[in-house]
Amino acid sequence: MKKIARPRTALAAGIAKVLKRFHYPLDVMLLCVRWYVAYSLSLRDLEEMMAERAIGVDHSTVHRWVIKLVPLFEKTFRKHKRPAGKSWRMDETYIKVKGEWLYQYRAVDSDGQTVEFWFSAKRDAAAAQAFFEKALGALHTVPPRVINVDKNVAYPKAVETLKAHAQLAPDCELRQVKYLNNLIEQDHRFIKRRTRPGLGFFIFGTARR
Repeated sequence: MKKIARPRTALAAGIAKVLKRFHYPLDVMLLCVRWYVAYSLSLRDLEEMMAERAIGVDHSTVHRWVIKLVPLFEKTFRKHKRPAGKSWRMDETYIKVKGEWLYQYRAVDSDGQTVEFWFSAKRDAAAAQAFFEKALGALHTVPPRVINVDKNVAYPKAVETLKAHAQLAPDCELRQVKYLNNLIEQDHRFIKRRTRPGLGFFIFGTARR
């Protein structure tokens, strides 16, 4: 029996609305976006790969797909994400935007599953607190039992503020032991590997997405 493709109206409402503005087959757009975010490919790499498959698509078009669709996919995927553990490893790494180093905060649980991430122009207590608040407010998270961080002095200040506001339990332990954070520090390699092939980011909003 011939397989019938699902119509676009079967997609999440927000995604279907955005897709109406594009004039390419759905499977082509999804494939390009998936390859771009999952592997170390530049936009021009994808343009060439599509050309080899007799599909004419400009690298700037792929970029528009990524910018428009990735936030919608993330929002949809979060609804199906399994709960993170109660032992968090948190750290930040540097991402260059228009020649300036900015910061991506990220936390994983003891199994390496992503808890949350946050892109910030600053690396201070306010940024750390904003990251914690986003992580604690996510649907797939439960209040942590312990948080492992490096020696950054901003983390204790942020945790104290959150405890004072009853956003973190008083008995939540903050451990500043470097070797306990190896899991998240090694994980930064995957972020760097995906951002290197391009020519860098030129706008904060694009880098954040």
